Amino acid sequence: MKVMIRKAATGLSVYVPKKDLEEGVVEIEREALWGGWVKLANGWILDLPEMAADTRLPITVNAKKRGGED
Repeated sequence: MKVMIRKAATGLSVYVPKKDLEEGVVEIEREALWGGWVKLANGWILDLPEMAADTRLPITVNAKKRGGED
């Protein structure tokens, strides 16, 4: 699913246009963010694509939701 990742006042946030949902990131697998998973405040876990560590935000990427459909 397409998601937009951006920096927010409280850290990172993820916006899912298809669901009109914006949630804060509460946990990340890798400090560099890319190629690992992120856990959102609503409990979703998203696998992010491999990208360069210095990729600038905001950015729209194709993420995969664990544990079910988008």
